[in-house]
Order: sequence, then structure tokens, then C-alpha cells
Amino acid sequence: MPAATPAPAPTPASAATRAARIAALRALPKQARTAVAGLTPGQLDTPYRPGGWTVRQVVHHLADAHMNAFIRMKLVLTEEHPTLKPWDQDTWARLADSAAAPVEESLATLDGVHARMARVLEGTPAAAFARSAFHPENGEMTLDSLLEIYSGHGPHHVEQILALRRARGW
Repeated sequence: MPAATPAPAPTPASAATRAARIAALRALPKQARTAVAGLTPGQLDTPYRPGGWTVRQVVHHLADAHMNAFIRMKLVLTEEHPTLKPWDQDTWARLADSAAAPVEESLATLDGVHARMARVLEGTPAAAFARSAFHPENGEMTLDSLLEIYSGHGPHHVEQILALRRARGW
């Protein structure tokens, strides 16, 4: 595996930007529930784009990714410059839990993970958002950069589901 290209040093976020990002994290579980409300099993098993994951896999991916995000954030807060483990999201999406489990299982996970993530971040001193970690694929990351990534990650996937619903008239 080639060495990671060093990422530019992340720019610290303002207190207002952090608060907005944390609010986005708090809002995600409800947005995800709304996005899949009323969908049939067949609709949940429809890919959001040709060759893409099904809606069901997207919901389970959100839980997987945001559980990993929460652990990464806690590692950054509790260890000196930890190494953050990459994970193969496509392989995870093919496992039985992502391919067939009820979406409610991952929606419930999002409820708990996001409540805890927001609580931790809201209780974190401003200076701690500059704490850093190394990611083998992405290079240096800070708590601020993780917050930026994951506050946008969920809405991105929710929009994929909503776009499919609009396109199909669901």
C-alpha cells in the first residue's frame, strides 16, 4: 500500500461552525427516519443509483460509519496522536446485517450514537478540537476535521435516498 499523501493542515473551526456541525449530527437520526418512512421492503432494497447500494445498505452504512466516527473521536480525545483504523465500507455493506436486516436496527443505533457523540462534543473544550490523529489513507486529522466530515456525511446519504424517492415518485 503506498504511503498516504499528507493532507493540508486542517483549519480550526469557529465556535459557531462547531455548534452548527454538532446540531447537524443531532438532526441526522430524525432525517434518516424521515427519509425511509413508509418505504416497502422492495423499495428499501432498491439501489439509489445503478450499481450503488440499496437504500437499506445506505441506512446500515450510516450506522457503521458513524459508530466508527464516534470511536475515532473518542480516540482523538483520549490518546496521544492515535492511528485511526480504515475500514472497507463496501465489504461491510455486503455483510448480512447490511444486506438484509431491518433498517430500524441501524436507525436506533444512530439515535444512540448521535446523542452520545453530540454530548461528548458539546462538553469538549475548544482547544481539544485541535487534537490530532493519523489516518493511513487520509493523513493527519483533527477532531475538528472529523466533525466536519461526519456532520456532512449523513446529510449526503439522506439526500441520496430522498433523490431516489423523488425520481421514483415514492
